[in-house]
Amino acid sequence: MRVRRLAAWTALPLAVTLGLVACGSGGDGGSGESDPNTAVRIEIAEPQHLVPTNTNETSGSQVLSALFSPLVDYDEANKPYEVAAESVTSSDNKVWTVKLKDGYTFHNGEKVTAENYIDAWNYGAYAPNGQNSSYFFEKVAGYDDLQGEQPKAKTLTGLEKVDDLTFTVTLSQPYSEFRTMLGYTAFYPLPKAAFSAPGVLAEGYEQAPVGQGPFRMKGSWQHDAKVEVEKYDAFPGQQPKVAGVEFRIYQQPTAAYADVLSDNLDVIKTIPTENLSTASTDLGDRFLQSSASTLQVLAFPTFQKEFSDPDVRKAISMAIDRDEITKSIFKDSQQPARSFVSPVVAGYRENTVGAAGEFDAAKAKAMYEAAGGPKKIELSYNGDGGHKDWVDATCNQLKANLGVDCVGTAEPKFADLLTKVKAKQPVGLFRMGWVMDYPSMENYLGPLYSTNGSSNYYGYSNPEFDKLLAEGAKAPSEEEAVEKYQAAEDLLAEDMPVIPLRYGQNNFGHSTKVKNVQMDLFDRIDLLKIEAIK
Repeated sequence: MRVRRLAAWTALPLAVTLGLVACGSGGDGGSGESDPNTAVRIEIAEPQHLVPTNTNETSGSQVLSALFSPLVDYDEANKPYEVAAESVTSSDNKVWTVKLKDGYTFHNGEKVTAENYIDAWNYGAYAPNGQNSSYFFEKVAGYDDLQGEQPKAKTLTGLEKVDDLTFTVTLSQPYSEFRTMLGYTAFYPLPKAAFSAPGVLAEGYEQAPVGQGPFRMKGSWQHDAKVEVEKYDAFPGQQPKVAGVEFRIYQQPTAAYADVLSDNLDVIKTIPTENLSTASTDLGDRFLQSSASTLQVLAFPTFQKEFSDPDVRKAISMAIDRDEITKSIFKDSQQPARSFVSPVVAGYRENTVGAAGEFDAAKAKAMYEAAGGPKKIELSYNGDGGHKDWVDATCNQLKANLGVDCVGTAEPKFADLLTKVKAKQPVGLFRMGWVMDYPSMENYLGPLYSTNGSSNYYGYSNPEFDKLLAEGAKAPSEEEAVEKYQAAEDLLAEDMPVIPLRYGQNNFGHSTKVKNVQMDLFDRIDLLKIEAIK
């Protein structure tokens, strides 16, 4: 969870975020002169994938933000504006015309054309290709014919080239937020060189992706070690202020934090929880905080009998004291969550979870025993994300409040955890974090909870929820759409497929060798603003 996507942390309630610096502090590490000839080093976890339509977690997204330029990005009010697109227009919210800016080239010299977007989107939507973000093409006409083990078609009927720099996208139903969606990773283009045959990704492309963004690959993806990129001088947009980026892969956030303190790493994207209490002293004004869009949850494998009863799920939620864990473990650097969407999007309401979100040990135990909850609970999490302390604290609460045996189980990497839950291997409850893909309430609901959602790893399915989501998507106005999405969220409160735990904020830091370090709502360092210091 991209979930931009599958990830780690997010924003405080709006009244609080006003006190934070929008999209990150300037974070000047000193008054030194900028050095455009130096590369910077940024901490990430091992990406799961580096193909745009298969990347739905934040480490991969951070790398791809260097290699690709989106059709649209978002301003401080979370409204889309054109980047690689010249314009994205529609008169009926069903047929959209995308005009590309001229002058973009891929890093291999190929000119970027409309066909590059059409080819990439068709590849992503074709079910046998198994792309994690296939879901995002669901709204395009012809998507259903690309699904199943033996699809009826290989290309979307809704995509049509007009000329080299123009294509149209016909949706199966009107969707007023389609332009907003286009900032997401899945909508990047792919060069002809990415394919060995029409619709067949070339072997090895993922190890050295060729994009059309401000940086190009330097060598290939060194798994569990690093991904390096260098400035692409032919990029027609805003040029970066550094020579390149080394995305350094860490399994333990504490190791990354130690490297930042010793100037052996330039940016750590998430301060480890065990270091939060000393970060301001350790780093001074290089310890930064900003608004984010992440929601942390514990997810249920609803397809397993022991977790199939909503009362079992609600009882577990009620047995967790969110406020205590937020205070004792996170030092109030996050806020307790009792809703299924983030405060940063239109339509957010406080405490949509209701009674199940309020800590009540006695009521939780009675409900749990009446529903026949399991005697042992396993909480799985990724060991490379700094989650052990809060998982252990949560297990201790469940032991005390439900009288169960509870154990936390760490998978080495987030990619490993995702692979297991996708395959429906038994992992018990599992930790998930969602960073929005684009600023919409629908983005917190559709990918995570719709029957065919790209990040619905828990097997949740409610036809009425799907119906309300579809009605919201084709509503003629944002206000009418929000009404439908809120009704859908109310169903989640009844079914409780996940337990909302915390809204985070960006808590990050940097070395003395960089300045102007900013982090956006999507858990990404702004690679066009960061500067190295001589």
